[in-house]
Amino acid sequence: MVGGPRTGGGDGLNRLKNTIDAIHEAELRAGRPPGSVRLIAVSKMQPRERIEPVLESGHRVFGENRVQEAAGRWPEYRERFPDLALHLVGPLQTNKIRQALGLFDAIHSLDRPGLARKLARAIQVAGRSPELFVQVNTGEEPQKSGVAPADADGFIRECRSMDLPVTGLMVIPPVDEEPSLHFALLRKIAERNCLDRLSMGMSSDFDIAIAFGATHVRIGSAVFGERPLSLNDHP
Repeated sequence: MVGGPRTGGGDGLNRLKNTIDAIHEAELRAGRPPGSVRLIAVSKMQPRERIEPVLESGHRVFGENRVQEAAGRWPEYRERFPDLALHLVGPLQTNKIRQALGLFDAIHSLDRPGLARKLARAIQVAGRSPELFVQVNTGEEPQKSGVAPADADGFIRECRSMDLPVTGLMVIPPVDEEPSLHFALLRKIAERNCLDRLSMGMSSDFDIAIAFGATHVRIGSAVFGERPLSLNDHP
């Protein structure tokens, strides 16, 4: 059966509760106040029958990787749940900037000067801006987006000179390296640039990220289950 087994809303709500409980436990272990970490439920490619129970349970912060996919479902949900907050956690193409500004409350992938310049102009025209995170490629992996750690301070200064409201940093550590090294590096860059928001940690490592100061954790499979295969997926 294409797409794998269907998952009921009850299972999804159990996963959500377990994830929230695990976040609270990690906050306590790190000596941080309860509720200091925001859970972004990453709904990339997830079917509606998994998303809607989470919405109806009261959770309101969601993440999407692609502007086009978000545009296909979230305007309808926003009409029903006007207090939801939508975060773009994947790359932003310059030709999608205007659409993204109309959809997202936060963008976690500000990663290059050309995007910053076009984003600054579009924000001036729109008269509003989402919260902005600079993505740092701490592992300097060629296949990943993000500014190199050595260039991060200069890029943040450049963004600020354009009046871009950068409030934090985002990282995706290399899968084969100890994530704590990358979380610690991101925190150092944030501290010296007076940024107090750190978007780091996913389903496999969010507890470590919280210990290193994460304010936003981006969790998909732990909340929704593994993403179903589609007709366009290949094994």
